[in-house]
Amino acid sequence: MKNNQNQLIYQCKIFSVYEETVALPDGRSVKQSWIDHKPTVAVVAVNTENKVLMIKQYRTAAKKRLLEIPAGTMDVEGESPAICAQRELAEETGFKAKNLIKLYEGYLVPGYCNEYMYFFLAEDLYYEPLSADDDEFIEVLPTTFAEAKQLLKNGEIIDAKTALGLILAENYIHQTQ
Repeated sequence: MKNNQNQLIYQCKIFSVYEETVALPDGRSVKQSWIDHKPTVAVVAVNTENKVLMIKQYRTAAKKRLLEIPAGTMDVEGESPAICAQRELAEETGFKAKNLIKLYEGYLVPGYCNEYMYFFLAEDLYYEPLSADDDEFIEVLPTTFAEAKQLLKNGEIIDAKTALGLILAENYIHQTQ
């Protein structure tokens, strides 16, 4: 497929929306919209009691409070995924990790967005809080992996990055024990 010039439709601090005409292999052209999103991170933080630090916060797009793992956007110039993961973890839970392991990286919804997410396991946590973003009101809920599995099964965790992060972290932990 061949792409023609992008037209910026909308822009905010973490993403831009573009529209473009795309030439298909059969010669037809179609108009497609897509989102250019800054890279992101997600962190499965496990404390000394082997509990995952889950967070609960209101998500405007979903119109409800969701149970999630800490995550955020790489919005600091030159920031590496690992440094961003530590920053987001400290902002959202009050902790940083002595041991940060990259579990996976990939596109979240490549059908219309180029958001690329890095997943980390955070272990050996220590208290070093950072101020939360102005629009974040977060409740931290330490949860066992067994409880998290049940929350997934019951449909109480409905955030896909959280589901993937929990599965990746649990698999990694079981393989290294």
